[in-house]
Amino acid sequence: MGLTARIRTRDGWAVSHAVVTVTDRTGTQVLRAAADAEGSVRDTAPLAPGSYTVIVTAVGYAPAAAGAIVTASGRAEVGTVTLARQGGTELPPPGPWTVDPAHSTVGAVAQHLGISSVRGRFTDFTAVVEVAPDDVAKSRVSAVIRAGSIDTGNAVRDEHLRSADFLDAERYPEITYRSTGLTVRADRWIVHGELALRGVVRPVDLDLAYLGTGSDPWGGTRAAFRATAELRREDFAMNYNQVVQAGIAAIGTTLKVELDVQAVQGESLPLG
Repeated sequence: MGLTARIRTRDGWAVSHAVVTVTDRTGTQVLRAAADAEGSVRDTAPLAPGSYTVIVTAVGYAPAAAGAIVTASGRAEVGTVTLARQGGTELPPPGPWTVDPAHSTVGAVAQHLGISSVRGRFTDFTAVVEVAPDDVAKSRVSAVIRAGSIDTGNAVRDEHLRSADFLDAERYPEITYRSTGLTVRADRWIVHGELALRGVVRPVDLDLAYLGTGSDPWGGTRAAFRATAELRREDFAMNYNQVVQAGIAAIGTTLKVELDVQAVQGESLPLG
């Protein structure tokens, strides 16, 4: 019942901290609702039929307004409201940025039994970003991940993943990534680079979205990014598998990499 709306950034990400305010023709507020974790507002109280103004606000973003017509059923479908970052800044300030592992996630998703997914993450990693001052396409990214820090929530499975069947963490303790170039596409970047895994080096592109910049409680400036990539296990000599039935493999042949990153401006992380 009531109002439904989806709040997104220009990159298509949900704005989970958005607030939706609805006013009638006299400017009187008749509804105020917070978006959920998916950036959606739904199941609000029904509204009286008529025309309304919907105002969407979120910290770090410029407000947006939209019109809404409430039908006799008391419902109004606003659709998707897109928020632009405050000040129109679509790129982080130039200079060095240090990734904060405590507020970042390096994850991976593999298909299991052809019907579900297994998620894992690496808990030990470092990374730096250098945003070029003159041409953002000259920016650079480098990262080092400890292969043995894989964590899927299952100790037996994690030990198998560290073995020679998969990561071979004893022989190749580090997974490294070095960017070789950058392509800017509107609100998204394509980071071109080389991934070294199990002693094999392959080109890997990251589809990266810049989510904005803001101050932190320690007096620093942080930038947020999300990125994805898809790897083929066989490209890195990870050929282990087990056929469970009728040609269905226990583990999928591809691996989706998901990065959720906070980087602090400067060459080091703040204390505390």
